[in-house]
Amino acid sequence: MSPRARRAATAAAAAAAALLLAGCATKPLLPAHSHGVRVVTTTGILRDLVENVGGDRIDVVSLVPDNGDPHTYEPTLRDARNVAYADVAFSNYAMLEEQAVIKTLDANLRDDAVSVSLAEEAVKYAAEIIPLVENVNLDTVWLGLRAHGDGARHGATRTSEVMLSATSATGPGDVYAYLTGSFGDTDVYFDSSDGFDAANGYRDDTMSLPADAHTHLSWAFTEPGVYTLTLRAQLQVAETERPIDLSEATFTFAVGVDPSDAARQQGIADAVILDEGHADLTANVDEDRLEVRFDPEGGGEHTQHAYAADEVVIDVPARALAEIPGGTQFSFLGRAGQPVYQLAQAVLGKHVHGEIDPHLWQNVRNAMAYVQLIRDTLIAADPDGARDYAAGAAAYLAELEDTDTYVRDTLAAIPEEDRRLVTTHDAFGYLADAYGLDVAGFVTPNPSAEESLSDRKKLTETLRTLRIPAVFLEPNLAARSSTLTQVAEEQGIAVCPIYGDTFDSAVTGYVQMMRANADSLRDCLTETDPR
Repeated sequence: MSPRARRAATAAAAAAAALLLAGCATKPLLPAHSHGVRVVTTTGILRDLVENVGGDRIDVVSLVPDNGDPHTYEPTLRDARNVAYADVAFSNYAMLEEQAVIKTLDANLRDDAVSVSLAEEAVKYAAEIIPLVENVNLDTVWLGLRAHGDGARHGATRTSEVMLSATSATGPGDVYAYLTGSFGDTDVYFDSSDGFDAANGYRDDTMSLPADAHTHLSWAFTEPGVYTLTLRAQLQVAETERPIDLSEATFTFAVGVDPSDAARQQGIADAVILDEGHADLTANVDEDRLEVRFDPEGGGEHTQHAYAADEVVIDVPARALAEIPGGTQFSFLGRAGQPVYQLAQAVLGKHVHGEIDPHLWQNVRNAMAYVQLIRDTLIAADPDGARDYAAGAAAYLAELEDTDTYVRDTLAAIPEEDRRLVTTHDAFGYLADAYGLDVAGFVTPNPSAEESLSDRKKLTETLRTLRIPAVFLEPNLAARSSTLTQVAEEQGIAVCPIYGDTFDSAVTGYVQMMRANADSLRDCLTETDPR
């Protein structure tokens, strides 16, 4: 490990230790009465941008605390109270925040308050959007769930939910659909082994999605043969309203058997066989139907073709046979070591998302677009402060211009062949695109199983083959990434800090964060000691 990398690794350890001190302070409250503009943001990064524009004319708090994860944060009553007093609200959206955060914002914001989704609206200020590209890298179909359409004709909003419920299943064994989180935990959504209870509205076999979103799943089947799974789609416009029935459809799976034989058995003529690429069982909210959206090349919604459920057979080939891993989180599948057929979850983590990468701020020029939108929003809410907001934004935009140059120049100092980024979180596509990095991968265990000796070996070989001098962890995740840190230590590879979605006690502002990331990348990827 080079001296620079060793210093950066020490910084990572210090940042992780700082987490022990986090969460002790009580979250600030917006005043019930104020002469200034009261602002609530979803994340600390947005809060910092707003503070730099608004200065003393505003009071601002964030819902997700520093060190918190916007993808998973659950709001509190204090958060709801802050929203209720806010005059202006800024969210990132583009499916960045946990849906509960968005619901808390939209349900408690006053009717006369202003709400702005920065990721979507900053495009008007020349923010650059990157499609969310998911590299499947599987030799079977990647099968997820999708809600297509915004449901506006039903009165749906961004807080509405599309509910997909399993109502019946047939086949020689049991079928399961579940999510594996980034650190090995599992949530089971469909489980045929204990039946389906219509009396409680199939509550125990239901998954909810926001409109125009999709999610990843693992699918498991305990025996070979032909299976059918019937799903029902409903739209919950508001929590106080009865769900709207959209459609019901039955899907066919060929598990360890010839999918053409399964098609004949089910009476499906000229069946479309889903045996590769990306497919989603889809609730089409705009057309009130259940369908399959499929792209054999693995693309997202814009390259998928729609098929009726009775036109397709989903292939779960013999090569999908695997052993149930150890660990209590997989005990619902059976005993460890027993065989099970599995379509793996292609992207690790409980991450419902849309079609664009929401982490726009990792390109400083996108943050500048955010700042201009924040400026104009505050001016509209408080015209008397227009001169102050314009001055605050101008000064901050100049600082961001300098920061953009610093990040670009700093990362340009890394030898081109070493500009490879390996992290545990898919949050750095904009950073890579804007500043000439190559996202080499996300260091995670196989998403369909807990960490194993095989996974550990693959990680070791990947780091050796690419001769990567360092991998990068967000400090708020460092304490839960033991496999990566252990393998890195064995290989003499630095584990260095990088900030994605949140601040901590060491890095408390956006400019500081971007400069710290650039310094960490330069120090850790500029390797001077050959291995």
